[in-house]
Amino acid sequence: MQTSCNDVGEGFNSASAPDYLPRKQLEDVQLRRLKATVQRAYDHVKLFRSRMDERGLRPEHITKLADAAKLPFTIKTDLRDTYPFGLFASPMEEIVRLHASSGTTGKPIVVAYTQADVAVWQNVMVRTFAACGVHRGDVVQNAYGYGLFTGGLGAHYGAEALGATVIPISGGNTERQVMVLTDFGVTAICCTPSYFLHLWERAVEMGARPKGLRVGVFGAEPWSEAMRQRMQQLSGIKAYDIYGLSEIIGPGVASECSCQAGLHIFEDHFLPEIIDPKTCEVLPDGAEGELVLTTLSKQAMPMIRYRTRDVTKLINEPCACGRTIRRINRITRRSDDMFIIRGVNVFPSQVECALLAVEGAQPHYQIVLTREKGLDEMEVKVEVGPEAFSDKIRVLEELRHRLGHSLEHTLGVRCKVTLVEPRTIRRSEGKAARVLDQRELK
Repeated sequence: MQTSCNDVGEGFNSASAPDYLPRKQLEDVQLRRLKATVQRAYDHVKLFRSRMDERGLRPEHITKLADAAKLPFTIKTDLRDTYPFGLFASPMEEIVRLHASSGTTGKPIVVAYTQADVAVWQNVMVRTFAACGVHRGDVVQNAYGYGLFTGGLGAHYGAEALGATVIPISGGNTERQVMVLTDFGVTAICCTPSYFLHLWERAVEMGARPKGLRVGVFGAEPWSEAMRQRMQQLSGIKAYDIYGLSEIIGPGVASECSCQAGLHIFEDHFLPEIIDPKTCEVLPDGAEGELVLTTLSKQAMPMIRYRTRDVTKLINEPCACGRTIRRINRITRRSDDMFIIRGVNVFPSQVECALLAVEGAQPHYQIVLTREKGLDEMEVKVEVGPEAFSDKIRVLEELRHRLGHSLEHTLGVRCKVTLVEPRTIRRSEGKAARVLDQRELK
């Protein structure tokens, strides 16, 4: 049974939820917590104190929410430069949890939690699952990775606190995932969207028929509306987007509600801003730019004006669900994820939308960038279904032509399209990975 926009789950008291506070009351909470967070960071984090001193700023200068724009930014390299514990604002004896990134682009970033931080994390994840229509008594297959990655434990504690039954299966071992999905009465699943597509594809190959699955809670990587429609059509679920990042808290920063009209930011704990990524000017609600977040209740590792590099906009119009907290548009690209082909800006999310608009293409593709003799070239390798590869060459050529036309129309640049057989492109059991052709580096 699908939930309505006003249904927030049996295990959640919507009447007292901060999601429904009058705007003025919410802003009073935000300002009080912002002042306390700035004071804590100034007193206990050397990097932040020195940057404030350079600007002639003191914590008492923050008297209204708009004053947040005076504060210095924090970026990901700050966490690596102060590795491992240089941004902690709590002594180690008060820290009960450490998580870390995979470190694929250098040193891992380390994040910390006090017991109070873990309680906040659990609270926002309860609100996340409730917004997605998960209830007490649901059976949740948690296929986010456990361990140093924040996704697994964040989702686990939130779903349990809501009153759901959690299967802590973690990521990988797809055949076992299919077995559990089929045999354990699973009604909701949590994982990356790319892994769910892989999982469902494998279930079909195995002849499995999962019954009762109605909700997918997907995050940890950008995904398009076209992919959502494909997932819902293939599996019959309702697919919800959630948003978070380890530097802020992990999953639980923002979530779609049943209306699927943007992601509500849990503003009592996270203060959002949108800036122009080039000028760093703060933009008004409704303008697209880079999302900047300030934690309002984090003790162990407060983040002040953290530049997420995610491109979105703040939506201030009322949502049909009744929540008063603002929304952001779904994240489909990053300010640092753009590549330029013959002078044209191209984002991977545009490629995905163009491909999924053509019937016969599978949601698995690879972008290959090359530079030869000073010219930038782009090739898109696209999987097609087994039925297409059994057709005549003429049919395949027509499909390739349609894909090329869709890409050129969407991107504004012509690129080579190569059709490949099913399961040719490597699947990811975690976040989707971008594969770079080494010829690009010549």
